[in-house]
Amino acid sequence: MSDALNTPETLSEPAPRGPGAALPRTRAKGEPRFPDGPRADPAGSHFERRIRSFQPRRSRVTPGQAEALQRLWPTWGLDIDGQRVIDLAELFGNDRPVVLEIGFGMGEATARMAAADPGTNVLAVDVHTPGQGNLLGLADRGGLDNVRVGNGDAIILLREMLRPDALDGLRVYFPDPWPKKRHHKRRLIQPEFLTLAATRLKSGALVHCATDWEPYAEQMLEVLTAHPDFENTRADGGFAPRPGFRPLTRFEGQGLDKGHVVNDLLFRRR
Repeated sequence: MSDALNTPETLSEPAPRGPGAALPRTRAKGEPRFPDGPRADPAGSHFERRIRSFQPRRSRVTPGQAEALQRLWPTWGLDIDGQRVIDLAELFGNDRPVVLEIGFGMGEATARMAAADPGTNVLAVDVHTPGQGNLLGLADRGGLDNVRVGNGDAIILLREMLRPDALDGLRVYFPDPWPKKRHHKRRLIQPEFLTLAATRLKSGALVHCATDWEPYAEQMLEVLTAHPDFENTRADGGFAPRPGFRPLTRFEGQGLDKGHVVNDLLFRRR
């Protein structure tokens, strides 16, 4: 689940070499990358090794992201260990509505949506360490007290750590499409996932998905339409135009420039 390498690495960007320059300290095998930050595998071996809808991405953590992880994780971070049921009002320090976002990338869109809607709390979950640090930094600089960052498997969070009817919304933007047919079983939006999510969503909660992979969009529409706990907000039963509250991301804009078609789906919990 971690994006950390198993080989020693520097804890920061290498300093310029010169006469008398100290060599950067290397991290020993097994030593956490960020002692006060997200854990490498918070759920460990406590739960079954099922097929997962995500895969770790290894990329460099910038000094700014590392600083945000070290400084902000103890108060704004949540390791998804599956060992306790969390009180969302305690986590956020208020009783505002809570929306769960699964997979936020680098967090730019998440931060913009949180800033535009300060009356809604956002619990944003991902396994990408640079993105976690980036979102924490964006929230800190923007004074966004309505953002918390979860580290780990969203399935474990939903199943083990959230109470029934805890959530007021669910966002899944541009999940991994797993385009090869043999990998379709890894896609997140499946009947089993929707059944689990429905137990944690309040009646009337909005489920908002978006993807630029058209075959996956068709599958999303099919499984959401067929599920008895959800209804399409579109009278015609189709895709929705991108709502104004979902910002256009840089990644999405690049895809549109290349001719990609982005589909939004807006369903409500019955």
